[in-house]
Amino acid sequence: MPNVSFSGLLIVAVVAFAAPLLLGLTPARRLPAIVLEIVAGIIIGPSVLGWVRVDLPLSILSMLGLAFLLFLAGLEVELERLRGRLLVFVGSGFLLSFGLALLVGYGLYLAGQVVSPLLIAIILVATGLGIVIPVLKDAGESASDFGQLVIAGAMFAEFGSSILLTLFFSREATSTATKLVLLGGFALLAAGFAFVILRLERSKRIAAVLLRLQDTTAQIRVRGAFMLLVAFVALASVLGLETILGAFVAGVILRLIDGDQMMTHPQFRLKLEAIGFGVFIPVFFVTSGILFDLPALFSSPATLLRVPVFLVALLLVRGVPALLYRPLVGSRRSIVAGLLQATSLSFIVAASQIGLELGLITKATGAALIAAGLLSVLIFPLLALTILRRSGVVSTAVPEQS
Repeated sequence: MPNVSFSGLLIVAVVAFAAPLLLGLTPARRLPAIVLEIVAGIIIGPSVLGWVRVDLPLSILSMLGLAFLLFLAGLEVELERLRGRLLVFVGSGFLLSFGLALLVGYGLYLAGQVVSPLLIAIILVATGLGIVIPVLKDAGESASDFGQLVIAGAMFAEFGSSILLTLFFSREATSTATKLVLLGGFALLAAGFAFVILRLERSKRIAAVLLRLQDTTAQIRVRGAFMLLVAFVALASVLGLETILGAFVAGVILRLIDGDQMMTHPQFRLKLEAIGFGVFIPVFFVTSGILFDLPALFSSPATLLRVPVFLVALLLVRGVPALLYRPLVGSRRSIVAGLLQATSLSFIVAASQIGLELGLITKATGAALIAAGLLSVLIFPLLALTILRRSGVVSTAVPEQS
């Protein structure tokens, strides 16, 4: 057995346990736990106390945490709702977002603040689906038409930004045309896999075995879900695509093939959430804090000034297009949707890391982007929930799609 130390992982586990517990014991309950987890990671990491450095156990569990975060985000996507008028609205919103992001990116490039305007645009156009969904759940809106509209917009942004990142800035040195072909092949393989699984599900014998083993020590459905996640992450990696895209697609496919209309396994998704949010995902957020380069953020006044610039850019790029939703949900809820869509962190962390590896983002810019993402998670959901509560508990329904 290799000589591996688990002391760093122990400290991270203590932080992951203590963060939500402390929030639950204080008046700051509405503060997202991930903010405290990342801040605690910064404190225990090399930037402040130097107690923990990212070693092999933390690196592996952190990668699994990011994969699980996007997997569970994909699992929340209701593709059957993403059609008709709703598809037109969220699609138009994303296109407008990307146009605004390009303007911001090239504006910052001309001002000498960034190296790659396209990469900055792709980072700004993303939405933290894994952050937005828990906020909507806590507000009792995740299943409402308004909640599904926000989730659809966030999903479109998450999916679109992942594809754009894969096309233009994948760590694999292949041409854009080759990546398009690989993306097409990936989509065909995903569709083929979903078709095969759906056919197998109709087998009474297999269905009976799954039902018998699902709540035993076999936990067969959980094992199958984990196998699906790893399979698509591995497939994306082999094809030279970003692994975050594979994890997200795995969640979407599981949602499609596991409708559970007969309610034979109602605890299945709760089990997956328990594994993800209880084990792997907190490790990812704490590790992100450990990797955060605090000295780079305070290296110059210009770097510090980029933080509010990036924060306003997030609100402009993702918040303003949500005003297109006004015919569906009204003015107040479109503002709420804009604030939630402007919330982003996990994609910023992942994409900034890729940019650093490719030499397209400096350490100072990466630190400023992540700091802006942290502030977006801290500020925008709180503002959104405040406006939502003042608007009352009655949901504004999205009209039937044609």
